[in-house]
Amino acid sequence: MEHDLPRSLPLRILATGQYTPSLRIESEDFDRRWNKPAGWTRRHVGIDYRHFASADEPTSLMAAMAAQDALQRAGLRADQVDVVISVGGVMEQAIPCTAALVHERLGLAGSGIPAFDVNATCLGFLVALDLVAGAIAARRYRRALIVAGEVASAGLNWNDTDTAALFGDGGAAVIVEAAGPDDGACLLASHMETYSEGTRFCQVRSGGTRVRLADGAEAYAAASQFEMSGRSTYRLAAQKLPGFMQTLLSRAGVSVDDLKLLVPHQASAKALDHLQRALRLPPEVLVRILQTHGNQMAASIPLALHHAVERGDLRRGDLFAMVGSGAGLSFAGAVLRY
Repeated sequence: MEHDLPRSLPLRILATGQYTPSLRIESEDFDRRWNKPAGWTRRHVGIDYRHFASADEPTSLMAAMAAQDALQRAGLRADQVDVVISVGGVMEQAIPCTAALVHERLGLAGSGIPAFDVNATCLGFLVALDLVAGAIAARRYRRALIVAGEVASAGLNWNDTDTAALFGDGGAAVIVEAAGPDDGACLLASHMETYSEGTRFCQVRSGGTRVRLADGAEAYAAASQFEMSGRSTYRLAAQKLPGFMQTLLSRAGVSVDDLKLLVPHQASAKALDHLQRALRLPPEVLVRILQTHGNQMAASIPLALHHAVERGDLRRGDLFAMVGSGAGLSFAGAVLRY
């Protein structure tokens, strides 16, 4: 029947990993750049510091280093996974996919292990998790490595006080596998919605086939910078979020009070505050790493998950959810038993 709850999929999060880029950028650096009073940037974006990648830290390197961290924690070799999936808001290069570059860095050349990208901007990890959970349930794969590397700093407009200090770079990785018959770990439900009236609220117009070098170097360079209408994004997200969350939790057959943790995309301090108020969450339920990482796009949710696991806030058997919004404008979420 249409209203039947979806069947949960046996899925175990085996290990997580992270990579922190070398350059630590304090919010005071932006105060000086913009001739603002000390503390202005911190108050404006709610971030103390974030890390930016150097020229020697491309997307694939950060993703591969995070993957190695997760593999070490799991006690696995790279060739013991059945697929490598890379998620990111912007690929390292147009061709080949970033996953192939990560694959090579992990020493998997010649292995034949498949590697591909999932492009869903900041929601890439949740979309990849949903896809791979179904594939694992169908016995297509037994174990999957999902990696995220983001160099948001490459496309920032340093004169835009609303966005330049908001973003950070970094890498994250999560290894998932089929849960055993006596293991309660599972994906209870996942859900995604897209509202394409928000397609122009967050965009980078070049890098694909829309704006080309043939249009002139100046036009191409201008279109390579991240453009965001923060107010429009926030208004649409605030309008759609309650209904989205209701559908997600209903599909999982749980209430928000059943959740041990909610792991959100670290979009902004304002977005996190709104999510907490809208769902009436105690502060300890909402995982926040924005203050020391910034918005790391597709790496944001898996990195927040990694921190929750490392701090011991998430333990085996706990019920938790991951949610976020991404350019498009889209929402995605998943409810899992850890």
